[in-house]
Amino acid sequence: MSVFDLKLSEIHNRLHDKQLSVTDLVEQSFKRITDTDDKIGAFLTLNEEGARKEAQALDAQLASGDERGLLFGIPAGIKDNIVTEGLLTTCGSKFLGNHNPIYDAAVVTKLRAAQSVTIGKLNMDEFAMGGSNENSAYHPVHNPWDLDRVPGGSSGGSAAAVAAGQVYFTLGSDTGGSIRQPAAYCGVVGLKPTYGLVSRFGLVAFASSLDQIGPITKNVEDSAYVLQAIAGHDERDSTSANVEIPDYLSALTGDVKGLRIGVPKEYLGQGIDPQVKERVLEALKVFESMGAVWEEVSLPHTDYAVATYYLLASSEASSNLARFDGVRYGVRADNPSNLLDLYRRSRSEGFGAEVKRRIMLGTYALSSGYYDAYYKKAQQVRTLIKRDFDQVFEKFDLIIGPTAPTPAFKLGEQVGDPLTMYLNDICTIPVSLAGVPAISVPCGLADGLPVGLQIIGKPFDEQTVLRAAHAFESQTGFHNLRPALS
Repeated sequence: MSVFDLKLSEIHNRLHDKQLSVTDLVEQSFKRITDTDDKIGAFLTLNEEGARKEAQALDAQLASGDERGLLFGIPAGIKDNIVTEGLLTTCGSKFLGNHNPIYDAAVVTKLRAAQSVTIGKLNMDEFAMGGSNENSAYHPVHNPWDLDRVPGGSSGGSAAAVAAGQVYFTLGSDTGGSIRQPAAYCGVVGLKPTYGLVSRFGLVAFASSLDQIGPITKNVEDSAYVLQAIAGHDERDSTSANVEIPDYLSALTGDVKGLRIGVPKEYLGQGIDPQVKERVLEALKVFESMGAVWEEVSLPHTDYAVATYYLLASSEASSNLARFDGVRYGVRADNPSNLLDLYRRSRSEGFGAEVKRRIMLGTYALSSGYYDAYYKKAQQVRTLIKRDFDQVFEKFDLIIGPTAPTPAFKLGEQVGDPLTMYLNDICTIPVSLAGVPAISVPCGLADGLPVGLQIIGKPFDEQTVLRAAHAFESQTGFHNLRPALS
């Protein structure tokens, strides 16, 4: 059994008892990457020299008997749109192929303070735009459960690295489901916190009103540990919420008796794979056996969520990506004839097809004569979607459904059909538009591939989300399933 199959607390105890060293953990991580990443492609940049140097320093601290937190010495991977000082950050794009940041993102600073070890930067859909990790400008990521299938996106590298046992945990970013959907496809745990709970400072923006950083782990307990480390107010992020951060570990009681669960009929209707639906209904029976109660509810504006999301996210992307002009950073076209030619050629050569598609859609939606018909209308529908969740949460503690409508699909199967690809996020997008927390946990297999159960909570009620997810996990053990590759 790999040491990375242990719980974070178990690794911590072994470090404390001198059964392991940080150098042992780091070397096992790099060996695993060497053995498997030519097949998976999860990493874009490795921090070999820096990680080994840091491991030696932490081992010296370990020998001195200093107090340590639970993330001490734990090998971690960072999605490549989260900036890391002195470590290449490309956003999966040729445009930033030479970008070496001069500062750390807020979450990276917090992980450094917790003394985890950054192993490297993880592959992703370019600028987080995609749902399969086939839009990376470098190479696609392969699902460890079936190398012919996608790992999900845009945090596909982050999920695949955890599933393959390359690192102990990773950070991803979630705009419309980009933590939860890859977690479901790869059979791991992915948490999207409430919007504003985790600082976005240092996260390269895609859609600023939706982007949120969160952890991908092998189990719920570890997800709570990582969230505890990265959550909190940050004055450098104007959207950061100044709320009290509770002790998330204290919520993992295993007790869900009396918990009220709403199950949206829209999440189990047309387009949901029959086996996925069956796994979700079986999961609800588990909750019933533990004393929770559930009933069918409606989120009536769900049908409008995908269109609303792509109008709003693309509009924000059009604005955010305007800074990539070939002047300040990133690629620059050779020998431009004038300034406009520099802009045009740098952006044409630096951006991939999906990024260009979304910039064009967003620019159109924001343009004069179309703003009211598209962007403004989408904002109004977003309010209705948020109101749907508010009304359900007046009566229920949680909402539960599938994370994705199907298991992972094959590489190349949908890459030429963006509309079908967009519909894969139908179960996750409404949650992002509402800004509420949600976690994806494994709930079984469909034709040998993982299925994710999505547990959705009230704003800033990550405690109840984690409590329910941990209780389900402890009753089922699906999180212990591993792909043959690992």
